[in-house]
Amino acid sequence: MIPIFGLSLLFSILLCVHVVRTRQEMFWLYIILMIPTLGGLVYVAAVILPGLLGGRTARRVGSAARQTLDPGRAYRTAKADYDKTPTVAHAMHLAAAAMALGHHAEAESLYRDAAQGVHADDPTLLLGRANALIELGRFAEALPVLEQLGENLDHGRTPHAALALGRVYEGLGRNAEADTAYDWAAGRLPGLEAYGRYAAFLARTGRRAEAQEALSEIDDRIKSADPYFRREARAWRDLAAAALNQA
Repeated sequence: MIPIFGLSLLFSILLCVHVVRTRQEMFWLYIILMIPTLGGLVYVAAVILPGLLGGRTARRVGSAARQTLDPGRAYRTAKADYDKTPTVAHAMHLAAAAMALGHHAEAESLYRDAAQGVHADDPTLLLGRANALIELGRFAEALPVLEQLGENLDHGRTPHAALALGRVYEGLGRNAEADTAYDWAAGRLPGLEAYGRYAAFLARTGRRAEAQEALSEIDDRIKSADPYFRREARAWRDLAAAALNQA
């Protein structure tokens, strides 16, 4: 009977062979070898199962595992693409990856530089730049960008744009306008970001009872949410709860 250690070693070797033959990222070799069995199981969940099973759930599990183990992978890939071919599309991908890592100044610069010529009114570029400016606390600069975006009646007046407007108005102390924008976005955006930000705004502006009611609604939505989305949902719940605790 093969000892457990032998089985674990054989399991790791087979997975390493799979990494090399299928040309996966080399960091998987370190994970498999440095964290015996557990590292291999993570590799199976992140790489092998999604390929075998297909389907949205399997792909999401694999994507989440890869993102957790290597959060900079998407950024590195996008940067390599952009450095090789600096198109507007590659600039968008790199800016989005930079935002995900908190590199807001880099993202703002990419969005700004890409929004030139025929792309000057591109709604994705304008909203991306506005959100980067918001994260940098440059609300006065973000407002005219969002106003320009709003001139596009077909693509510029979306719930995502309204959420950004709410954050800008709040940052500028224009709370009545912020309330309208947050409320409109919260009722239309999927997920809990808009609702969580609105609840936090209510708490920060002294409307504690309304904020508590919104937090209770968030808790109810989390209970019925897909388990895959609960981690992100709880982040927005925590944002609202922290604002309530500080109010």
